[in-house]
Amino acid sequence: MTTTPDAAAAVRLPAQSVYQNRVADYWNTEANPVNLELGRIDGLYHHHYGVGEADWSVLDEPDPGLRRDRITAELHRLEHAQAELLTARLGPLSTADRVFDAGCGRGGGSVVAHLRYGCEADGVTISAKQAEFANEQARKRGIDDKVRYHHRNMLDTGLPTGAFAASWNNESTMYVELDLLFAEHARLLRRGGRYVVITGCYNDTYGRASREVSLINAHYICDIHPRSAYFRALARNRLVPVHVEDLTEVALPYWELRSRADHLVTGIEETFISAYRNGSFQYLLIAADRV
Repeated sequence: MTTTPDAAAAVRLPAQSVYQNRVADYWNTEANPVNLELGRIDGLYHHHYGVGEADWSVLDEPDPGLRRDRITAELHRLEHAQAELLTARLGPLSTADRVFDAGCGRGGGSVVAHLRYGCEADGVTISAKQAEFANEQARKRGIDDKVRYHHRNMLDTGLPTGAFAASWNNESTMYVELDLLFAEHARLLRRGGRYVVITGCYNDTYGRASREVSLINAHYICDIHPRSAYFRALARNRLVPVHVEDLTEVALPYWELRSRADHLVTGIEETFISAYRNGSFQYLLIAADRV
């Protein structure tokens, strides 16, 4: 049997290692309330954590049902603030520009970028289930002509070279080799394009990865990189940092509130809190220009 080139492209699947297959299997079956209940509030499904001071009054709500809803809404507000923080670093962009969301999850970040700038967005996820879900959300919003999601490997996207004004990773770099990832971003970005990453990384000055970092790796089937590895790999791939921000302190309230949310806890909350407080783990934003 033969297939036409168009048919072959339509069924393109990510080239994956054994490890990446395990990651894909995890996200294809994942249905964690902390990812789903928050997104149902406004249809923006974020697969990352939050930043900013929390409204602690939600914990004083006497009605159990309303308390649960208020905590959920507050956590979603904090994670949306994180998405807005990243998106603000992508500009200046226009409606004529195209942006790339690497490791897009269920797609919230691409929608935030489109709503802010009016630009086109392409998201890539290794999970077929996530790509299908995200595309359905775009169709419901009536923006599927501008925001598209692809079941592909972010290390080998097949997207056109130099077509993107900006690109980003939001808490997804710990699943891949940084040099391979940044090489693909450098290929996709036009000269002068902006790359932004928000990520957890272990603090080299602490020494080797701490016990807490090892527990986080085991929980999420990932491999957290040291802070220094980001800057070395960026430099090797023509991505020059223009802004670096330590978000560790402003990330703590999200985790402290989430640890009090009985309906959303996953068991990893106290590990994050401990790692942030003892200095072995940091939450960074890095913006870099493609030269």
